[in-house]
Amino acid sequence: MKLRSLLFVPGDRPERFPKAVASGADALILDLEDSVSPENKPAARAAIAQWLGEPRDIPCFVRINPLDGDHARADLDAVLGAGPDGLMLPKAEGAASVRRLAEMAGGSLPPVLPIASETAAAVFFLGSYGEVGKQLAGLTWGAEDLPAAIGAATSRNPDGSYTAPYEMVRALTLFGAHAAGVAAIEAVYPNIADSEGLAAYVARGRRDGFTGMMAIHPSQVPIINAGFSPSEAEVAHARAVIAMFAANPGAGALKLDGRMIDRPHLKQAEALLARAGLAAD
Repeated sequence: MKLRSLLFVPGDRPERFPKAVASGADALILDLEDSVSPENKPAARAAIAQWLGEPRDIPCFVRINPLDGDHARADLDAVLGAGPDGLMLPKAEGAASVRRLAEMAGGSLPPVLPIASETAAAVFFLGSYGEVGKQLAGLTWGAEDLPAAIGAATSRNPDGSYTAPYEMVRALTLFGAHAAGVAAIEAVYPNIADSEGLAAYVARGRRDGFTGMMAIHPSQVPIINAGFSPSEAEVAHARAVIAMFAANPGAGALKLDGRMIDRPHLKQAEALLARAGLAAD
């Protein structure tokens, strides 16, 4: 499942579902949590279940409510039978939360995308997701709930960058995802009007090792997709690296275009083509 861009859509706004599909997002996140008021959750469940029951060409995750709250059981009862392509799990606290979700589902569970940083306790379990890696679609984080949970004023500096505690959490989520062998999904960029800032944020995420990102508005999707897609030059270089090692199978290090390449470069090249769904030649 390609997950460059995952677009949130409020579950109680079904008229937006087709528009979200038209955005070009790789997947939708049909939301039952923060964007839906308690009184609208029953209608949102019904709308999502109806949508999931219709033919569709795009993977659809459902963000359920936290497992320790009053709504998760009803969320699962409403949507699991309709066949979501994945579940987003908020307030996740490591592998134990994924196991608990599986128990609540009472049977087969679609791939899970935990939001792995929304409580203070969650930070200490970011290394545990490898225990349930086969059940995950990826791992993501958020910079809004955690400061609220600990009484912090904000997670950001005046220029919009993250403060040191939240940079740490971002990094731990990134490494936790890769340690579990799953997609590392960057947090949302909240300033919808700032396309230049979004492009820079996407570039930073890809540079650091994130493989995709969540979006909160359809206008963000093209920028995210472009930023997490390799350029023609990158694809050509990756293929050249792979071809060089294929022609020299016993070599540990080689020279390509005047620069030294070794086995880590080969691994990077293979991963880049795999994420893009491309063959080596």
